[in-house]
Amino acid sequence: MAVRKKGGAAESRVALVRRARKINRLLAELYPDAHCELDFNGPLELVVATILSAQCTDVRVNQVTPALFARYHTAEDYASADRIELEELIRPTGFYRNKATSLLGLGRELCERFGGEVPGRLEDLVTLPGVGRKTANVVLGNAFNVPGLTVDTHFGRLVRRFGWTDEEEPVKVEHLIGELFPRSEWTLLSHRLIFHGRRICHSRRPACGACPLASLCPSHGIGELDPVKAEAMLKPASAREAAALADVRKRQAAESAAARTPSPRSGNAGAAGDTGAAAPAGPAKVAVSRP
Repeated sequence: MAVRKKGGAAESRVALVRRARKINRLLAELYPDAHCELDFNGPLELVVATILSAQCTDVRVNQVTPALFARYHTAEDYASADRIELEELIRPTGFYRNKATSLLGLGRELCERFGGEVPGRLEDLVTLPGVGRKTANVVLGNAFNVPGLTVDTHFGRLVRRFGWTDEEEPVKVEHLIGELFPRSEWTLLSHRLIFHGRRICHSRRPACGACPLASLCPSHGIGELDPVKAEAMLKPASAREAAALADVRKRQAAESAAARTPSPRSGNAGAAGDTGAAAPAGPAKVAVSRP
């Protein structure tokens, strides 16, 4: 039976699946609005935006694409675009010459092979200029509602920190993680992991001391453990995210306090043993979680 290491002990396949799915459920609570953070309308715009996002933040891409999408509406527009004009529009995303080559080629290939439309199959998408498996899964999951796992740097980092796999090669990671979850969860799982990687589980110094996944994460402790310092490292992107994080942490604190509070029955039994007589029942103590 395949095992993973967690806390120095062997973890069975069943335990790994249960822990992975529990993490996913917690991520769903933390990020109820998890979604693709690239702005787009339709498959073509998403393909273009994803190509531009290589070695560039989604925020920067979203600053560039309004003018780009206003200028180019169809695959034919990209196929016939003036290279210099196109390069100037996408220059802020970096590697603009290579990206312009991909966009020009993308337009031509779509016109020549797919009637100007973005195909909805992985095997077709990966044949297009500038489109790898990661980009194809982004497009399938978010433009065609076809489940896919987007193995970007955040995704890969987190699944290894969580001990779900130790593989580095993206295609192997995609297949191994896909086996842990129902196919219907793949697209949202990708968004949740990316959200968590951007907001809490940072690359160089994760905010371990403020992470609600700490008890489930074998890598807990590699980052900042001081609760106050870790709190300052959190990067919720909206008030709704901040509220969801606060709610989950408050609930966990209450559960932890309840687990530490002795039950009245066990307390009474001890008192009776000391005196030889049954002790009167006192008022139950209720642990109150402070926000």
